[in-house]
Amino acid sequence: MFQIEEELKKLPARPGVYIMHDEKDEIIYVGKAVSLKNRVRQYFQSSRNKGVKIEQMVTHIARFEYIVTDSELEALVLECNLIKEHRPKYNTMLKDDKSYPFIKVTVQEPYPRVLFAHRMKKDKNRYFGPYTSAGAVKDVIDLVTKLYKVRSCNRNLPRDCGKDRPCLYYHMKQCMAPCQGNITSEEYKKNIQKVIRFLNGDFQDTINSLTEKMQTASEEMRFEEAMEYRDLIQSIRKIGERQKITGYGQDDRDIIAVAMDESEDLREQDAVVQVFFMRDGKMIGRDHFYLRVARGDTKEQVLSSFIKQFYAGTPFIPGEIMLPREIEDAAVIEDWLTGRRKQKVHIRVPKKGTKEKLVEMAEENARMVLSKDRERIKREEGRTVGAVREVEEWLGLSGLMRMEAYDISNISGFEAVGSMVVYEKGRPKRSDYRKFKIKWVQGPNDYASMEEVLTRRFTHESSNEYDSFAKMPDLLLMDGGKGQVNIALQVLDKLGLSIPVCGMVKDDHHRTRGLYYQNTEIPIDTSSEGFRLITRIQDEAHRFAIEYHRSLRSKEQVHSLLDDIPGIGETRRKALMRRFKSIENIRDASLEELAETESMNARSAGQVYEFFHPAQKNM
Repeated sequence: MFQIEEELKKLPARPGVYIMHDEKDEIIYVGKAVSLKNRVRQYFQSSRNKGVKIEQMVTHIARFEYIVTDSELEALVLECNLIKEHRPKYNTMLKDDKSYPFIKVTVQEPYPRVLFAHRMKKDKNRYFGPYTSAGAVKDVIDLVTKLYKVRSCNRNLPRDCGKDRPCLYYHMKQCMAPCQGNITSEEYKKNIQKVIRFLNGDFQDTINSLTEKMQTASEEMRFEEAMEYRDLIQSIRKIGERQKITGYGQDDRDIIAVAMDESEDLREQDAVVQVFFMRDGKMIGRDHFYLRVARGDTKEQVLSSFIKQFYAGTPFIPGEIMLPREIEDAAVIEDWLTGRRKQKVHIRVPKKGTKEKLVEMAEENARMVLSKDRERIKREEGRTVGAVREVEEWLGLSGLMRMEAYDISNISGFEAVGSMVVYEKGRPKRSDYRKFKIKWVQGPNDYASMEEVLTRRFTHESSNEYDSFAKMPDLLLMDGGKGQVNIALQVLDKLGLSIPVCGMVKDDHHRTRGLYYQNTEIPIDTSSEGFRLITRIQDEAHRFAIEYHRSLRSKEQVHSLLDDIPGIGETRRKALMRRFKSIENIRDASLEELAETESMNARSAGQVYEFFHPAQKNM
């Protein structure tokens, strides 16, 4: 039996992290302390004014534990890791994790390329960003490759020079074809230096050069060419307008401000944090983040929590972070960020001039976003987080962060494939989707194919933390009922894994009707957000599998499948295709729907149905 009063006496006067558990032994709060003895005891002292959130949390504490560290900085790092891992109820949490793209110039290659990068790595390449819009990054890459005739292929040069014909971009005069030896590495890299200057914001030389070429082409009555130069100039100016707000120095800065809902909800409230990104003295973009915070949290506390969560997950850390107010642990956060950046990071609160105006602008934008999006935020939360909570209630589970759904696409055994789709916090995480081409199974056997897919997924050795297989799911969703669920449970048992498995069951009309879990079919409210979420996941798994299957087979092979069915001649084949439009729809049709098709009868409908569902014929 855990005696809180007795355990408080044993606390050391050392830096560390404390972890609060409730009566179900779930972690409800994680905090850091310069002195564990002093900090933890404060929670249980009735004389202190702790605020609504802390008072409410303390009533749920059944026990606590702690980890001693050598310094407050170590405690901060550990606190960040534990909050990210356990997402405790009473810690201020980001509602969504965002990542920002970069432009990568592969300067270590003899013939460098300009690429889209999801993250900045510690390698010898040059990175520009982060940018707040993936679309803007793609526009810039398209523009610089066209302007400076940079290659976009993946050929290994100069090793592969002359092995293949030049690509279409060479014939369109958008690439100098280094793959043909048309240009030396030294000459090519001169254009790459122009690209780098352009990405650093030096547009004027390029605009002047293009303007001169446009005027020359116009004077020589080469009007189409002149129009191309004009369009390029307009594209450059459009990109330049994104960086029109200039700063007061040449350093990288983030300006951060928060706005909080003033509603009378005594438990939780909405908050929006606005971030302005300034790079090389220019504002390249902004973004906002939604948070759910406990009533009683101050803006200083929210800013501190946000900074720790945000910069723990982003690869780029600026040299300066500007805030509208002082935060309590600014010094230790500075030390932590300095260690991550490998250069000094300053957290400052400007009191006058342009810097103060920028912080005020960020704060005003946060207030506007909060006011405008409050209802939309709540609706979106209902569709995602709220829907996940309903699924948790149906299954008697908790903490469903990551759900993985699987489906098999198999038309008479031809190019059988499997799909894995991933939903985190009720939203699709498409970067983690994976396709499987069935290798071990011959013929149409959905159960054996699913066994192969799951075995390969859970025995895959992840190369790094960003691999979609590196993170284990909290729930497996199978496209089917008892059979598919049992296959999944067998695979997990064989591998020594304990993950809940649930089947998504459809009715005779191929509509989701319930969930199969622990040998019981659970009916679900078809008007609920949880039902809509399950339906979206099931449809997405099916769509992803079908798309992959379609990409692997040829049109001739698809159409020849119907010719292989006994009793299905040209007339019936055409009638089936007219009604159902695709092989996938024929496969998914019920026996009754097949029989109702023109030129079909009960016998021919049965032959078609059994051809696509051999497993059911043998059951």
